[in-house]
Amino acid sequence: MSTSVTRFRSTTPYRDPLGEIGDAGDIGEDLYGELCAVLFSAFPRRDQRLKAEQYLHGLLTAQGRKSIRNIAAQFGGPAAEQSLHHFISSSTWDWRPMRAELARFLQRRGTPQAWVVRPMPIPKAGQHSVGVDRRFDPEQGQVFRGQQAFGVWFASEETSIPVHWRLFLPDPWVKDRTRADRAEVPEGAAEETLEECAVNAALDMAFWPEVARKPLLLDIRGGAGRAALQRLTLAGVPVVARINPACRLTVADRSLPGFGAGPLTALQILDSLKGLRRPVSWIDAAAGTRTSRTSLATAVRVTLPVPPGERQRPLLLLGEWDDPRRAPVRLWITDLTGSAIGPLLRLTKLSRRVERDLRQIGEGAGLRDFVGRSFRGWHRHITLASAAHAVTALGAEHIAPYGEFQTRSAS
Repeated sequence: MSTSVTRFRSTTPYRDPLGEIGDAGDIGEDLYGELCAVLFSAFPRRDQRLKAEQYLHGLLTAQGRKSIRNIAAQFGGPAAEQSLHHFISSSTWDWRPMRAELARFLQRRGTPQAWVVRPMPIPKAGQHSVGVDRRFDPEQGQVFRGQQAFGVWFASEETSIPVHWRLFLPDPWVKDRTRADRAEVPEGAAEETLEECAVNAALDMAFWPEVARKPLLLDIRGGAGRAALQRLTLAGVPVVARINPACRLTVADRSLPGFGAGPLTALQILDSLKGLRRPVSWIDAAAGTRTSRTSLATAVRVTLPVPPGERQRPLLLLGEWDDPRRAPVRLWITDLTGSAIGPLLRLTKLSRRVERDLRQIGEGAGLRDFVGRSFRGWHRHITLASAAHAVTALGAEHIAPYGEFQTRSAS
């Protein structure tokens, strides 16, 4: 991964995690200092800004699991742990404005090509952490006990960074008010399916001020395609959605096989269009190095079956083949009907970039590491872990260990 350093010049002093005021030329010139200044300036109290900086620093430098205990060990003993625990789990600060600031910060550095909604299973041994339940993980092909979250990621070919999260709450965590109150689940929380949770994660940030309306990549293979697309369309969010091969669609192009045949499966439609496939080159950023690859792809105008009297929405069905002798391996529908096949297929590859960065950066930044039980604590932790992911992904210079901060401030 690139380790190029992005520098800035601040006109305000930067306070390191010791609470000492120093010249911005110290550490404030690097990306870490810039991000702290942007994200934490809204805290009304100095002690809150200090704890936020300590926590972010700990996420970047603590070894092993990024628990509050391991983070606090860099700054002191039990008193530091208790202080940080209160800041994350029991304080009153709202994490949502910080996420919006992170999104705007990333946009100032580069324009996202898309926002990618990506599920993140979080295995848990116990059963008291908010949202824990037994569920099936399609990526691993097995049942696990844990939480399920959906992240909305800023994504380009060069990098991807999570900016917003939604934690899926199974029915018992919504219906059992005693259990919900114990975990500090908001009273407005309602039942939702996994796909509704993914769509709601995107809609949560759709109206953030000054955040670009870029195509949204998400997976709706669970089957609730029409409802998901309708909600996103009404919000003005362009969509590229991965679908199940059994999803039923209607061919809308009079010149192609299947027109007038009524609803067909997406797989049937694409199988009849094998002769129209063409090679599309794309860069595989998930391979560790920028590797050029080629897939076979084709696209056809389709509509979703709708009840009588409801207007049909024009969509594009995109199919991709790794092996020309087999069925297409990835199928997508999109309302970007004016897009060419090449750019559209390359856009879908951003989901691979997100998968790679979650594995190689997000894990180390602590995205799965919150060990508390509360809804608010989970959201505060993962918001700061997203900031730690951003510092690493954007190629910040080495973040000095806490002892070096002590030495610097004493000199």
